[in-house]
Amino acid sequence: MNNEIADNVDNGLEYTLDEALAVVGFGKFQVLVLTYAGLGSMVEAMEVMILSFIGPSVKSEWGLSSGQESLITTVVFAGMLIGAYSWGLISDNYGRRIGLLSVAAVTSIFALLSAFAPNYISLVVFRMLAGIGLGGGPVYSAWFLEFVPVENRGIWMVVFSTFWTIGTILEASLAWIVMPRLGWRWLLALSTVPCFVAFLFYFLTIESPRYLYMNGRINEAYNVLKKMAEINQTELPSGILVSDKVTELNREFTNLEETHSLSTGINKNAISKPGFSSLFMLLSPRLIKTTLLLWTIYFGNSFSYYGVVLLTSEFSSGENKCSSANPYSHKLKGSSLYKNVFITSFAELPGLLLSAVTVDIVGRKISMALMYLFGFMFLLPLMFSLYKIWTTALLFGARMFFIGTFTVAGVYCPEIYPTPVRTTGVGVASSVGRIAGMICPLVAVDLMSGCHQMAAIILFEVVIILSGISVLLLPFETKGRGLTDIVAVYN
Repeated sequence: MNNEIADNVDNGLEYTLDEALAVVGFGKFQVLVLTYAGLGSMVEAMEVMILSFIGPSVKSEWGLSSGQESLITTVVFAGMLIGAYSWGLISDNYGRRIGLLSVAAVTSIFALLSAFAPNYISLVVFRMLAGIGLGGGPVYSAWFLEFVPVENRGIWMVVFSTFWTIGTILEASLAWIVMPRLGWRWLLALSTVPCFVAFLFYFLTIESPRYLYMNGRINEAYNVLKKMAEINQTELPSGILVSDKVTELNREFTNLEETHSLSTGINKNAISKPGFSSLFMLLSPRLIKTTLLLWTIYFGNSFSYYGVVLLTSEFSSGENKCSSANPYSHKLKGSSLYKNVFITSFAELPGLLLSAVTVDIVGRKISMALMYLFGFMFLLPLMFSLYKIWTTALLFGARMFFIGTFTVAGVYCPEIYPTPVRTTGVGVASSVGRIAGMICPLVAVDLMSGCHQMAAIILFEVVIILSGISVLLLPFETKGRGLTDIVAVYN
C-alpha cells in the first residue's frame, strides 16, 4: 500500500500530509510519541483511580459526612470538565505542545500539593485544581492520533488506551501496599511521580505536523515529516508537500455528511479562521447531530465506567448499613477494598484486547453497540443481593465491556472531527463525560448507602440504553477513513 502511494505521488510531484504519513509508516518515531502520550493517559488514570481509595480514609480521619466524602470526588470531575474544554481550545489555537506543557505543569503542582493539604477545604481546592490539569487527557490522544497513518489506526489508538489500564492497575497496586502502612497522604504523593516525569520530559515532544499543516506552516510540517522519516528509516515521497489540495477523502466526507442531511450550501473556504469560535463550529448545522450524539455517548461511558469503579468500592467497603439485612453479604475489612479494586482493574485487559480485535474488523459503531449490550447484561443481576464472588465476577465483566466502549469512543471521536476543531471537540465531549463523573458519586455512594441498590442499578441501565441508541444513530463509520481537515460552514 505504501509503495503504491509513493509511486502515485512521484508521478504527480506533489503530496498531501496523509500521503506522507502513509509512506513514512508507523515506526520508532510513533512509538516514542506513543510512550509520552501514554504516560499522560496513565497519569490521568492514576489520579482518577485514587478517588476510590482516599475518600473513606479522609472521612474517617477528619470525621466527614458522606456528602463531604462524595464532594472530594465530585470536585475533581468538575475541574476536569473545565480543563477538558480549556485545554482543547488552547491546543487548537496555540498548538498541541503548548497544551501538553500546560496540562503537565498544572497536574504535577496541584496533585502534589493535595498530599500536604492541612484541612478538608484545602484538599477540595487542590483536588479541583489538579482536576483541571487532568482534563487535558484529550490533548494527549489527539496529539498522538495526528502522527499515525490511516492503516491500522484503530488498533494503535487501542494500544494507546492500554496505558490507562496500566495506570489503574498501578494505582490499585500502590494503594494496596501504601494505604495500610503509610496512609492516604503518601499515596497522593507517590502517585504524582508519573506527573513529574511527563513534565520533565516535555522538552522531547514535537509539534503535530497536522496542526502545522492546517495553519499554513508548511515548511515546519515538512521538517517534522522529514525527522519522522529519518527516525523510521524511510524516505518522504518525491515532490512537494501541498496544503491547498482537497483530497478525495475530504470530498467523500462532505458528500456523506450531505447524504445524512448534515450539510448543504457549504463554504469550503472557512478553514480554521482566527477568532472563529470552535464551540460554535461544533454546534453548526453540519456537526450538531454528531456532537450531541457524542456528548450522550461520552456521558454514558463515564457514568457506567466510573459507576462500576465506585460500586466496587461500595460493595467492598462494608459500610453499607443495609448489609446486616442481606443474607449473602460479607463485611469486608482491611485490604479487601484494595484487593477487589485490584482484581476488577484487570478486567480492563481483556476489554482492551476485545476492542483491539473488533475496532478494525467490525468497525467502531458495531463494536460500541455490542459492548454496551454485554455491559448491560452483566450489570443487570446486581439489582439483587448476591454472594460476594458473584458480585465481584459481575463487576469484573461489566468493567471489561465498559472500558471497551470508553476506548472505542476515544478512537471514533477524534477521527470524526476535522483537524481545526479536533481537540476542542474531543475536549468538550470529555467535559460532558466529567459531568457524569460528578453525578456518579451521588448515585454510587448516596443511593447505595441509603439502601437503594436496585434504583441505582436501574439508573445505570437507563443511561447505558440511551448511549447504545446514540451509537446506532451516529452518521457514519470511520474505520479506514482518513482524517478530514476541512471545516465547512453555512453561508
